[in-house]
Order: sequence, then C-alpha cells, then structure tokens
Amino acid sequence: MKEVSVTPEITVKRLIRFQQEGAVKAVCDVALGDQILIRGLRVVESRQGLFVSMPRQQGKNGKWYDIATPLSRDAKDTITSVVLEAYNQEQKSQDA
Repeated sequence: MKEVSVTPEITVKRLIRFQQEGAVKAVCDVALGDQILIRGLRVVESRQGLFVSMPRQQGKNGKWYDIATPLSRDAKDTITSVVLEAYNQEQKSQDA
C-alpha cells in the first residue's frame, strides 16, 4: 500500500478562555482542512510557558490516554503554533 501525504489547513474553530486560576488556560477545537474536527485541545501554562495538550480520555485502569496524536513533530509544532496564535489573539481582543 502506497502512503499518500497531504498537509491540510489547520484552523481553530472554537476557543474558550478560562479566567480562573489554574494551569488550563483555554480549550479549543481544531479543524484539519474541511474533513476532520478534533475537540478538546487544551492550552496549559507550565513553568516553561504555554503549551498545547491533545485531548485525553481516562481509561478503566485510571490512566489517561490521548484520543488524537500528531504523527510527526512538524504536525505537532504546526498545531501548537496555530492554537497559541489564536489564544494570544483572543487574549489581545479581550484586553482591548
């Protein structure tokens, strides 16, 4: 079977910022082209700064498992960049 690689446009369809204290600063939904919607990505603040966490689900054994996982570092970096840009734009618009 021949692999076909297509890079879809990644867009943030919904972003909800949280005002309360805590590590999770926002949740968002990301569209891959006009084909797939990934719900529940989180913008998290750590000591090293903001990062994007993929959606997770808790298994019956109590461990957490990613529901969606980027298959390459480039894909993860692109998703992170798009989500953090949308988060920063939302923050600027609320501060204005």
